[in-house]
Amino acid sequence: MENRNKKKFDKHQSKLDFKFMSFFFKIRDIFKPPIQKLNKIDIKSGDYILDYGCGPGSYTIVAAELVGPSGRIFAADVNPFAIEKVKSKSEKKKLNNLKTIVTDCKTGLKESYLDKIICFDTLHDINDRKSLLNEFHRILKPHAILILDDHHLNEEQILNEIISDNLFRLLEKKQELYLFTNTET
Repeated sequence: MENRNKKKFDKHQSKLDFKFMSFFFKIRDIFKPPIQKLNKIDIKSGDYILDYGCGPGSYTIVAAELVGPSGRIFAADVNPFAIEKVKSKSEKKKLNNLKTIVTDCKTGLKESYLDKIICFDTLHDINDRKSLLNEFHRILKPHAILILDDHHLNEEQILNEIISDNLFRLLEKKQELYLFTNTET
């Protein structure tokens, strides 16, 4: 019975489903502007950040503006429709510091490259979380930050998932956000 109820991620979300989700996020962003959440994680000019599971780019675009021209934002998503949407928004705003990545795990980014990874409302959808966390650990600079928020998982699930392989340790919790730092391997 449990397998029947499990979501399958072999196929990408349809374009219609993606448009519906994007519309919902536009409404959400009116009541909960992305800047409010991003202000909690101390994004600085010049930061290099990965928005993993970027969806239509609500946080990506705001983060790109916050890091400024000396910083860089990488928007990663498994869904090509999401990447198209982020590219379109980026072009309209003339953001030259944003690069998109279609992926379900491997980012192709250099080792120890990023200052922060934001992973909002995505972890619950990941089938191979261990591989993803290994990738996050690989691409973060020493003592860099993984910021996680996933309302589909409770605190115990989040903590067990992230710290179980000793790749990350909890730095602090800021309301719904969990900030982890990578550990030395």
